[in-house]
Amino acid sequence: MTDLTVLAIPAFIALLVLEYFLAQRAGRNIQETRDTVTSLSLGVGSVIIGAAWKLAVAGGLYVGVYELTPFALGDGPWVFVAALLLVDFAYYWFHRLHHEVRVLWASHVPHHSSQRYNLSTALRQSWTPFTSLPFYLPLALFFSPAQIASAYGINLLYQFWIHTELIDRLGPFEWIFNTPSHHRVHHGANVQYLDRNYAGILIVWDRLFGSFEPEVEPVRYGLTKNIESFNPVYAAFHEFAAVFRDAFRAGSLRSALGYLLQPPGWKPGGAGATATDLKRGAGLVAG
Repeated sequence: MTDLTVLAIPAFIALLVLEYFLAQRAGRNIQETRDTVTSLSLGVGSVIIGAAWKLAVAGGLYVGVYELTPFALGDGPWVFVAALLLVDFAYYWFHRLHHEVRVLWASHVPHHSSQRYNLSTALRQSWTPFTSLPFYLPLALFFSPAQIASAYGINLLYQFWIHTELIDRLGPFEWIFNTPSHHRVHHGANVQYLDRNYAGILIVWDRLFGSFEPEVEPVRYGLTKNIESFNPVYAAFHEFAAVFRDAFRAGSLRSALGYLLQPPGWKPGGAGATATDLKRGAGLVAG
């Protein structure tokens, strides 16, 4: 089955160009050439590596689970609606844990490594697709690989348009759906914005699970410690190198596992600065 995001590449490019000219017309400088090239390079790499991963491993696993499951729901429009909802729910937890577990953050951090926020940022994707398997493979107990792939593709396509500064608040729509305003918060390095708004399509997951934050003050994009590099290979793998360096240098197995499984910024003995630590220091959470 052809990946919907691959079919959408011409539309992505056209919308990138349109966003650029609309921003220029409004007197706003939202793009930087080297940054955009890095985002596009990460996007191309993600498509190539993702296709190889699906062909070599993931596709067979999904087919195998679906062939063996006694819980398959079959076909029909309501089954596909259920697939869309459960894929979006799985995305929420995939996304949240990729912020809260450092070795998973190493896979996701390329998407947050830009200090700009525009449609090209949406294409700044991971080169390690295998970290998504535990979150989506269980869905093959109920849905066919084609249903999962279509629902996942729709989820990713939806998320493209929310990576822009040119769209302001959208009124009541924002109570249910993820929007540019909500997702700008997610890309913010401001302390109160850290680890918030993980939604794919439905922002209701964040409202239900206590991770919602409205956009109030201007967003400062990027990481708490920016990488200051436009090399796509470095952007894709720099945090993996840091994670395993810290783990190998740890003085004990407990500390090594902490560097792998605790949140980004964790250090033994509470010496680090996780998102929760930073918020506590700023008086945003109870001590």
